[in-house]
Amino acid sequence: MEIKPEIAERIFALEEKFKNSGQDLASYLDGLLHDKYLTYWDYLNIDTLLSLQKTLTHFPDEKIFISYHQISELYFKLIIHEQKQIIEKEAPDSDFLIEKYNRLNRYFRILTDSFDVMIKGMERDQFLKFRMSLLPASGFQSAQFRMIEIYATPLENLVSYKIRNQFSEKNSLEVLYENIYWKKGGIDLETGEKTLTLRQFEKRYTARFLRIAEEYKGKTLFHRYKELPDSVKNNKFLKEALRNFDANVNVNWPLMHMGAAYRYLNKDKETIAATGGTNWKEFLPPSFQRNSFFPYLWSEEELENWGKEWVNHMFNTEKENC
Repeated sequence: MEIKPEIAERIFALEEKFKNSGQDLASYLDGLLHDKYLTYWDYLNIDTLLSLQKTLTHFPDEKIFISYHQISELYFKLIIHEQKQIIEKEAPDSDFLIEKYNRLNRYFRILTDSFDVMIKGMERDQFLKFRMSLLPASGFQSAQFRMIEIYATPLENLVSYKIRNQFSEKNSLEVLYENIYWKKGGIDLETGEKTLTLRQFEKRYTARFLRIAEEYKGKTLFHRYKELPDSVKNNKFLKEALRNFDANVNVNWPLMHMGAAYRYLNKDKETIAATGGTNWKEFLPPSFQRNSFFPYLWSEEELENWGKEWVNHMFNTEKENC
């Protein structure tokens, strides 16, 4: 039987590939003879994926709640995947960086734009009932989101805003981590003590967070941009992409959560504690935190008014809808 030239060419290329790695092509060809054809459902593990929405109550809208949060975690995984590529790339040019930051912004834009699934897609009464079965679990415990922050900027930029000027890169990572902004959101509204939600989270992830912070110390997105040659750093499209990423993560994303919190946890001037007892009014508003991954890309006035315009718009809109 005659072998087509293009097939023979591929066989020779494969033989060279396996030879260079000390492998026997014939053995791999034998494996191909017995291998089953790949299917869509096997490749994507569809059956496993669709079995992961294990609700705890009989309320139908809990399925929406758990599915959306799982989707968000998958996007967080993609975001970390892109962040690591930026960090690990040697001598990246502006085209590479713009493409990567555009991807990051696209992921967060999709997450933000789709948040109506949470804000408008569940019955309030159902949510207020099934949420009690989730205690003390909380979206506050999203480790991947905390990792996104650690990969993006040094810990001193994530210290609680009111005391941020008391810290710098000279402080140990342990000290900076202990004063990180989101821990304030894990304080019980009534007792002032750490909630079980926060204590669980710290026990599970503190060591891992500190390992990442140590491994990427001086190598975050913040540092990688500052190290770029001026010819790349001053590209206006790259600057715009970084500013958009900063705003998407530190303004637009938390504001979408504010919208959901006001819809479900704020009514008739009464504030209901978030799941796990987290203090969402102290934790979520961007203007309270003033977190910026790249503060050197913003003016003092922009940082001083960080998120206020968006917050005011959100509050007014929610009040009108109540």
